[in-house]
Amino acid sequence: MFKPIKTKSIKEYFEALPEQRREPMEFLHKFIQTTVPSLKPNFIYNMPGYGSFKYKNYKKEILNWPIIALASQKNYISLYVCALENGKYLAEKYKLDLGKVSVGRSCIRFKKLEDLNLKTLKKIILLAEKSPGLQV
Repeated sequence: MFKPIKTKSIKEYFEALPEQRREPMEFLHKFIQTTVPSLKPNFIYNMPGYGSFKYKNYKKEILNWPIIALASQKNYISLYVCALENGKYLAEKYKLDLGKVSVGRSCIRFKKLEDLNLKTLKKIILLAEKSPGLQV
């Protein structure tokens, strides 16, 4: 799963981040909330998440999984978009338009906020709000 952390809320999570990482993470937090206010923020699996759906993991456990999530990794920021369009992960589908990022199935990784095309990200987030998640 994800690396255990001591924080128990989105507020604590952001307060624990170094300043250079806190600013882009807080910006993305507000950006997501403004773009899709229907996806309620929550703190799940050691990261800020937005919205949720039922997901069956590799252990066959049914979990509430975030549709969108943010994580501050050691060398980059990860933005997870767990939604499909016509059977294809949204992040993969639009990866060529996302900017100077690395994309893997549902994960968008970048070092600086300036590397991320926010117009395309907004489009992906809006699609994720209406798309089916990775169903049980």
